[in-house]
Amino acid sequence: MIASTPHGTQNAWGLLLLRVMVGWIFLSEDVQKRLQPAFLGAGRFVKIGIPAPKFSGPFVGMVEILYGWPRVVGLFTVFSTISLLIDIIVAIATTKLVELGPLGFWVTIHDARTDFCMFFGLVAIVLPGVGPMSVDECSRPEPLQSTLGGVRLRFSRCHGRESSPPR
Repeated sequence: MIASTPHGTQNAWGLLLLRVMVGWIFLSEDVQKRLQPAFLGAGRFVKIGIPAPKFSGPFVGMVEILYGWPRVVGLFTVFSTISLLIDIIVAIATTKLVELGPLGFWVTIHDARTDFCMFFGLVAIVLPGVGPMSVDECSRPEPLQSTLGGVRLRFSRCHGRESSPPR
């Protein structure tokens, strides 16, 4: 039913675009860590004092790519979102909060804008659900059922596969 209303279709497209944006940024961060390890990978981890930087740098990159691409298609939504939330919370705590004292509030907020957008983007994906334009929703075989004024309605979970009410 959500996908069949104009407002629901807009919500579905909005969630799809949000998933693509969040997933793409995590994927691109991994690629950058691999292309420039001294600046963005293990070398950066040494600079900010993260333990075992030669392990943790590639590990964080692996988490970002492993759980970033499912964001794009809406696969394993809750598990991958929680994994990426942990990743971004650690990133904010280790790279942004340490700037707060020496650089001040406004410089830190400016530096952290992408991290905060990623954090709230992940929260915005997991709270309402992944949406009908996703592998998670399309892979569920059972339709949604509801009763409206004594009439039983059935709707598919997947965008574009709406079922008509039984006659």
